[in-house]
Amino acid sequence: MNEVAVHRIEDLAHHSGASVRTIRAYQDRGLLPRPERRGRANLYSDAHLARLHQIAGLLDRGYTLASIKELLEAWDTGRGLGGVLGLVAEVDGPWTDEKPVRISRAELDERFGGSPDDAAVTEAVELGVLEPVAGHEGSFLVPSPQELAVAVELHAAGVPLSAIAGHLRELRERVEHIAARFLEFTTEHVFARYLEGPHAPSDAEASEAASLVRRLRPLAQQTVDAELARAMRLLAVRQLRHHLGAEEPAPARPTSRSVVLPEETIRAVEELVGAERAAEFIGLAAEREVRARVLDALTSMGGPPVDLDEGG
Repeated sequence: MNEVAVHRIEDLAHHSGASVRTIRAYQDRGLLPRPERRGRANLYSDAHLARLHQIAGLLDRGYTLASIKELLEAWDTGRGLGGVLGLVAEVDGPWTDEKPVRISRAELDERFGGSPDDAAVTEAVELGVLEPVAGHEGSFLVPSPQELAVAVELHAAGVPLSAIAGHLRELRERVEHIAARFLEFTTEHVFARYLEGPHAPSDAEASEAASLVRRLRPLAQQTVDAELARAMRLLAVRQLRHHLGAEEPAPARPTSRSVVLPEETIRAVEELVGAERAAEFIGLAAEREVRARVLDALTSMGGPPVDLDEGG
């Protein structure tokens, strides 16, 4: 850091948002270079300010101070930080094409039938479906307009708002589990080579990993969409049959079976009806025999035989 030192520590704290105590702690841990000493004053440069912004950004993304120190050391020794920060930005970026919209409380009440429901609004804020806009009372940011539209349609169909909120809570637990499993899967089979090792990934490795994130990002949603469509089709038909009292169709019985017949029998049938119709003849003959036996059985169960030649 060879920029001109112009900031006292109080000024640096004001411009960076970090406290004086935090700045000194960063210096003690080696995250921030020592200031330039001029007489009895310690002065900091714009490079110190930029470094504080970098640290704050990495902390916001969940990095520990130990990992941040390693990343910054890589930068200072010429191994590069641009690729790593690009990877962080790629992972931390939006994972949907949806754009947040603003909505007033009056518009919200109108979309849900015109009746204000403070409890439902409070629950929607807790779930993050609505985010109050600071300084604008009665105004909300909707991070996912699609999610709100689904709630509107369900409510219009007769589903209570409390049931919709409960369903969303349950759904989130399951979806977060799916997301965690997908990340574990891709980390194990794709990103492990970038994350394992004693040092942070190089600039080139981080750039390659960021490119992979861009390619793999839509795969989770595409897989879930396809599997959800398959499950909905299967379960919706089953549910409809259940409510209509219909039974599951029985598995189809085999319509044919191989039977070994004596060769002379087959030759006799072929001479009688021709080779091309031998199989059909044998099948019809067997069917006629079965029916005859059924008729005989029914006759024997109906009492003594009747002599049709006797009168009266």
